[in-house]
Amino acid sequence: MKRLLNLILWAIITLSTLNLLESKQMRKATFGLGCFWCSDAVFAELKGVRAVEPGYAGGHTINPSYEDVCKGITGHAEVCHIEYDQEIISFAELLEVFFATHDPTTLNRQGNDIGTQYRSVIFYHDYQQKQIAEDIIKELDESGAFEKKIVTELSSFNNYYPAEDYHDNYYEQNPEQNYCLFVIKPKLEKFRKVFKNKLK
Repeated sequence: MKRLLNLILWAIITLSTLNLLESKQMRKATFGLGCFWCSDAVFAELKGVRAVEPGYAGGHTINPSYEDVCKGITGHAEVCHIEYDQEIISFAELLEVFFATHDPTTLNRQGNDIGTQYRSVIFYHDYQQKQIAEDIIKELDESGAFEKKIVTELSSFNNYYPAEDYHDNYYEQNPEQNYCLFVIKPKLEKFRKVFKNKLK
């Protein structure tokens, strides 16, 4: 009996240590870059990204609905909330994808999607993420990587709510839907060519 209890205790300690190590590796990142159906499809394909959840962040309404967010009355941005392994992919690498897969120089707009809910925004989770984002934005502006100045908003992660279940893996679930065919598919194909070495 004593031996069994010792084995159970050893197992608990081992599992706790593994969970602690994993939690040190796993991090969160939250980006708004237009319609979250697009960003969800893009970031889900990256090595090191464990999960991508479409959601709403940065607004003033409690538990907003998709319909209200689309009306632009909640203050929220459509975002992808990412869980990633920093041992495999860094926050800076996620930002590289972020800036390459949308236009960070248009205010409250991505293509035909217009409104504050489609704004370009980085919701940082700690000071380090904020600093990295500021440095990259400064470097991109100074290098002339974009013709116009970057207008991406930097905000502390706040007032986040997961989107309704039907938004999860929307592109994968609805590949023949018009928005998926004519907006997401071309963007995804371009992303796969540019970032082929970072794909799962």
